[in-house]
Amino acid sequence: MKIKLLAVALLATINLYAININEKPKEVSISGDNGSLVKDGKAWDSNMLKDKVYVMFYVDPDKKDVNDEFSQALKAKEYRKRGAFGSMAIINMAATWKPDFAINIILKGKQKEFPKTIYVKDKNKVLVNEWGLKDDASNILVFSKDGTLLFYKSGKMSEKDTQKAFDIIEANL
Repeated sequence: MKIKLLAVALLATINLYAININEKPKEVSISGDNGSLVKDGKAWDSNMLKDKVYVMFYVDPDKKDVNDEFSQALKAKEYRKRGAFGSMAIINMAATWKPDFAINIILKGKQKEFPKTIYVKDKNKVLVNEWGLKDDASNILVFSKDGTLLFYKSGKMSEKDTQKAFDIIEANL
């Protein structure tokens, strides 16, 4: 009986930190030593996930190409022309051996190339620790206009995953 109680308590505790579909994740901020927006060095806050349907890429720099097909297909959809849509790329800088200065140079170039995308540096795995996102991976998340998580995939997106994500985006634009 004690083992069952312990197992239930452990699962409940783990679930407190995990993100769940159809729920708003707990509020999180990335600032100071933990990271910042690439654009201006200011804090990123999960409250920014509102007023638009957002696709968030939370990526280990070593896995940046894992979902390139999805990224290109998303770009081709031109959702910004169809409604309130935004994209966000949060880089899990602690997941790589690559030096921060090299990643910073790349991110500044990406921010210039894609000025409407919000780029964020997560230097200490804040979203891994606070939301339970998979570390050392490519994570794709879709949020509704009120910040509710509608879709989450860690790893390579299949054709089925891609279609599901697009269906969700289109239903919520």
